[in-house]
Amino acid sequence: MAVPRHKTSKQKKRSRRAHDALAGVGFYVCPRCNHEKLPHRVCDNCGYYRNVEKIQTGS
Repeated sequence: MAVPRHKTSKQKKRSRRAHDALAGVGFYVCPRCNHEKLPHRVCDNCGYYRNVEKIQTGS
């Protein structure tokens, strides 16, 4: 079984893990009501998705 010859330094370990961070969620603007929404989701504000009403909202 392979065994490392030397201890991996903190700097080497942390620089290797620099790409492991999660990316932030991108928001889109609803074309009907200009409200921020998640991509590929029904708008919470107006209830439309791809210019078709999917859910009825109070407004």
